[in-house]
Amino acid sequence: MSTEAQTQAERDWNHWHEERTAAVASPYGPLSLTGTHWLSDHPEGRIPAVPGLWREDGDRIALTAGPEDGLTVDGEPLTGQVLLGADRGPIEESRLAAGRRRLVVLSREGLWAVRDFDPDAPARRAFRTIEATPYDPRWSVPGTFRPYGTAHSVRVENADGVERGLGLGGEIAFTLDGTPHTLRVAVENDGSLWAVFADTTSGNSSYRFRFLRPAAPAADGSVTVDLNRALLPPCAFADHFICPFPPPGNTLPVAVEAGERRRIDG
Repeated sequence: MSTEAQTQAERDWNHWHEERTAAVASPYGPLSLTGTHWLSDHPEGRIPAVPGLWREDGDRIALTAGPEDGLTVDGEPLTGQVLLGADRGPIEESRLAAGRRRLVVLSREGLWAVRDFDPDAPARRAFRTIEATPYDPRWSVPGTFRPYGTAHSVRVENADGVERGLGLGGEIAFTLDGTPHTLRVAVENDGSLWAVFADTTSGNSSYRFRFLRPAAPAADGSVTVDLNRALLPPCAFADHFICPFPPPGNTLPVAVEAGERRRIDG
């Protein structure tokens, strides 16, 4: 890499890191999640600290509330019942609100939950920054995406201790310091890739696992594997996320001293 290209790569990484830190600290970033409440844990329909009466209704959730609950749907006070599907958009655009809080409906493997995002969450007030290793061109290498013939799912433990399926669409092959490695990846709707991985720093000088999100591969399968942009998973910022652990084969036998390392509170 030329000096000019490296300088631009460093600038791009610094901008990325600043944007990541700002997004994490934003009013409805991951630090604002104060609870993930599974309806199966509350068969009577009442969730502590969350207003309303919540019940499953086929492929939707039926929420009943009165004026005393202080809930709004699409900006209008909720009095009576509304049917809600799983939320897939930005948190701040959630249909359901309780004052400044946003209540987000979640579905995983046939189970329903309600997430409570509060801009006044203690974790958000305590947060100072994300510790990350400065850009080093050593950790940005060419790779090759090798798709599987058919996508498949493996069972992995999640951060909440529950085992769930993790969809995988292929693997990326790359070389670090002369040694070949592979990571199994999911393929997102836009064609970009997503890997959940660990390395020998995990649980020591970095969080116990991290995410990597390479851009969509080129037509020939070529893709850049930039470990400078290794991400802390959402559960590094709030215990109420259900992040998947790395699938078998995604623990690299090297110390990836790059990317985001840990959350820093102050």
